[in-house]
Amino acid sequence: MLGDPEHDEMIAVLKAIAEKVGTPSAVLVISAHWEAKIPTITSGSAPGLIYDYSGFPPESYEIQYPCAGEPRLAQAVNQALSDAGIKAQLDEQRGFDHGLYVPLKLMYPETNIPCIQLSLMNSLDANKHLAVGAALQALAWDHLLVVGSGFSFHNMRAFFSEVSG
Repeated sequence: MLGDPEHDEMIAVLKAIAEKVGTPSAVLVISAHWEAKIPTITSGSAPGLIYDYSGFPPESYEIQYPCAGEPRLAQAVNQALSDAGIKAQLDEQRGFDHGLYVPLKLMYPETNIPCIQLSLMNSLDANKHLAVGAALQALAWDHLLVVGSGFSFHNMRAFFSEVSG
């Protein structure tokens, strides 16, 4: 997005996915960049952006992605989770983090598709997250694109460093 040649392949893949799936009616991004005690869903109609990173070039803090929220979809996600016995909450104030706007700016740069975001649970319990995924299958929303975004480990220096003895 910022012209780094190391990202060329990732950008090409994201654009190819968008071309293959077409234009969805809405996008639900489940973001590894957001953890909460219980699943939390953005429900505002015009969420701002959260620049939840540091140490990047100044232009990375000027990225814009002024897509609309989709409160009705947020309610539907909340209801699907509730129907499955999963306590969740709506958050009308929270903006979109880079787990949403970075991939979607590449995939759908026109910003004409409403979006919502769903947090992970900070317990990171795999069975609870699988239950959330199963509950989301009950969503009755035509042409909904569900995107899992983010990487569970962000300290890349530590990730790639050698472990000492």
